Amino acid sequence: MSDIPRALADEVILRARSRCEYCGLSQLGQEATFHIDHVVPRAADGPTVSDNLALACASCSLRKWAKRTAADPETGEDVPLFNPRTDHWVDHFRWNGEVVVPLTPTGRATVAALAMNRPIILAIRQEETARGRHPPS
Repeated sequence: MSDIPRALADEVILRARSRCEYCGLSQLGQEATFHIDHVVPRAADGPTVSDNLALACASCSLRKWAKRTAADPETGEDVPLFNPRTDHWVDHFRWNGEVVVPLTPTGRATVAALAMNRPIILAIRQEETARGRHPPS
């Protein structure tokens, strides 16, 4: 985040309400600092502007990396990953307790590529539920 101006980073964090814009995890109580993610990666000439930035937990950020697409596990077709600047979360996902349920090819590809239902994140979401921070509102 060091190359992103502090004011711009603060804008992204505020807009995201301090939650990962991919998996919904709250920054509150997490040891790892969340990342400011370039939705369209810098490697693909994605600009460092508000409309191309999203707050991402370390896990989602590192798994997404410079990807813009991934295989839909149901069809094998390469589809766009969820874009928090242009897509609406509820159009692609829903919650079933602590599990992110994908609703679309983009949802399925994103859940798989970002490992959004791996055992450790499910345990974290259970703890977040007990603390009243899950599901995101």
